[in-house]
Amino acid sequence: MSSRYRKLCIYHTLDGLREGLSHFSGPSRAALLLSLGQNDPIHVLDPQFLLDGHQPKLRELFLDSSEWMGVCPMPDNMRPCELRPYPDPQLTGLLAFGGCSKDVPFLMWFTEEHPDLCSKGPTMCWLEHAAAQLMLDLAANNDMRDSASGFVLQSYATHAVRDYIVDRRNSLVGLDTHLRVYPTLDSVLGISHTREEGAWPKGRLAFVEPMHLKQLDFIASFPRMEQPSLANLRHCRKLLQSVESSNRILVSDGKTIVGITLDNPPPGSIIADFEGRHGFLYLDDELLCSFAEGSFQSTNRKPNLVQLEEALIESRLAPDAQHELFHIITDIVRCAQERKHGCTLVVDLRTIPRNLAGQTLHTPLDLTQPDGKDLACSFAKVDGALHIGHDAKLYGFACLLDGRAVPGENRARGARYNSAVRFTATNDDLIVVVVSSDRPVSIIQRGIELTARCSWTPLPGRAPIPPTLEEWLKL
Repeated sequence: MSSRYRKLCIYHTLDGLREGLSHFSGPSRAALLLSLGQNDPIHVLDPQFLLDGHQPKLRELFLDSSEWMGVCPMPDNMRPCELRPYPDPQLTGLLAFGGCSKDVPFLMWFTEEHPDLCSKGPTMCWLEHAAAQLMLDLAANNDMRDSASGFVLQSYATHAVRDYIVDRRNSLVGLDTHLRVYPTLDSVLGISHTREEGAWPKGRLAFVEPMHLKQLDFIASFPRMEQPSLANLRHCRKLLQSVESSNRILVSDGKTIVGITLDNPPPGSIIADFEGRHGFLYLDDELLCSFAEGSFQSTNRKPNLVQLEEALIESRLAPDAQHELFHIITDIVRCAQERKHGCTLVVDLRTIPRNLAGQTLHTPLDLTQPDGKDLACSFAKVDGALHIGHDAKLYGFACLLDGRAVPGENRARGARYNSAVRFTATNDDLIVVVVSSDRPVSIIQRGIELTARCSWTPLPGRAPIPPTLEEWLKL
């Protein structure tokens, strides 16, 4: 195997995995540990520093001990390109999948475990497929394959969801099933962007294993020869109106719409919960992923405010005050996202809140009370920022944020974002939360966006040269 071919395989597979996961889960990183021979050291490919901070654990597992070599057995009767899984090293905040084969003694992929994941199952299937693809590429030693895996992994989202569903259903209902998963997922995506009289679909549609249909008590069912076909998306969308805003469920056997029930679907059922422009996919009670705009996504669509929580922890507030303030802000942000409007929240951590230009209140509004929080959510629709004190009270709304130009501005983000960057650059002891109308949330402090990420831009025409694990730990 030529060194150039090996490097190109690794390069393209890493790039394809990172690109695919970024579309599925938001900006994502990927890293690889790889050993290419029985006596070859472990090499590290981590261009975005995903493994930074995990050096002690990696040293303990793979340098200070040689036990990892025997954890993944390779018997003499092992088939070519057969992948034997390696135990997860359990690195905090990371998902990992590794294994071994006759041609590759050790390989392990890593990616971050996003806090808003519906389920880590599809992502784990993605990593498993990346490991299998790279092992196949390295074993093939065919220049025609050096970039094929990258293209496959870029668009693996639907396949990852399908693979996880198949694995889980095999354990729930057995291998002999008649419900085909790919057509089911295609129907879900097709219905999700089919509007009826301008309205987006709402309601629940359950795909039930045909042999389990007799377990359901239908309040309305259709004759066998007149059951609407799932291929007719427009008809299915119309029927979904019959279960909108109710506890009723539309039932399908994977090919047609069978009827309507109030019962809970039997084990192994795939349930699509349409909520307008987006929806959620379940396997029984397990949330698998969301879907929107014709594609599946890993997000649970709840605001990701991890950086805000960390900033509050670093403040001088008492733990109870941090907890209360965090949940108040989370509720306001979630309300803005559901109503699909942007807003700005200024969290003032000073003992005596500063005066902001805007609409002040004669008596600060207590946000710990439900009525106060509901009113604050309505105030958030007004142009300008909400001014929230460290004591969980609203001091004003429609506030104007100003300041001088700073290097951290981003002309692509608009006035709401850049005003927050300027304002925090010249004012200490405050955190600004910016919610865009298209859902992204930015946490800004001291003129810096805490939620920002640096993208990896590979050098053109060059493939990475992975250092050994020992060399990498010394960097």
